[in-house]
Amino acid sequence: MTAKRPYVLILFYSRHGATRAMAERLAAGVEACPGIDARLRTVPAVSASCEAVEPEIPEAGPVYATLDDLRHCAGLAIGSPTRFGNMAAPLKYFIDGTIELWLGGALIDKPATAFTSTSSLHGGQETTLISMLLPLLHHGMVYAGLPYSEIELMETSAGGTPYGASHLAGTRSDRPLDEHERTLAFAQGKRVARLALALAAARQEAK
Repeated sequence: MTAKRPYVLILFYSRHGATRAMAERLAAGVEACPGIDARLRTVPAVSASCEAVEPEIPEAGPVYATLDDLRHCAGLAIGSPTRFGNMAAPLKYFIDGTIELWLGGALIDKPATAFTSTSSLHGGQETTLISMLLPLLHHGMVYAGLPYSEIELMETSAGGTPYGASHLAGTRSDRPLDEHERTLAFAQGKRVARLALALAAARQEAK
C-alpha cells in the first residue's frame, strides 16, 4: 500500500476574499516544494443566533476544516483578517475546539505559520499574527516566520512582517496583493513545506 503524501493544511477565514487570496499564494508556495501537497480549508462564520445558520458545505471555495485535517497535517498555515488586532472569531472558535488534539499531542514538533490581511497599514497586522501564534505554541508546534533573507521584507511599502506574510487590503478590501506581498506569501508557503518534510523525517528517525 502506498503511503499518503504529506500535506500542509492552509486553514483560513476570509470575509471579503483578501485573506483567501493570500491562502492561495501560500498554497502555490507549498506546491512548489516537491513531495508535499497543500490542503486549503476554511471555517464557517459564527452567529449570535443559537441556531446553526451556515450550510454544512460552503457554496463556493474550499470546504470547512475538520479536526482530522489538522490531526494528520505535516505542517500548518493559518490566516485571518484582523479584528481589533486579534484573529477573527470564526478562526478562534475552531482553534478553541482542538482540545482533543492538544491532549493527544497531535501537533507537537510540526511547523506552523500565520498570515493576515488588514484594511489599514497599521491596523494590527503584527498583533494579529501573534494572536494566532499563541495557541500554536501551546500545541507544541514549531513556529516559522519570514526571515530577512526574503529581501522583500526590506522593500515592501504595504504588507510583510517577520512574523508572517501580511496584506494591506484597503478600506474597501479591494486592493489586490502587490508583487512584494505575493512574493512573501509564496516564500512563506515554500518555507513551511520544506520544514514540514524535514521535521517529519526527523520524527520518523526518532521512533
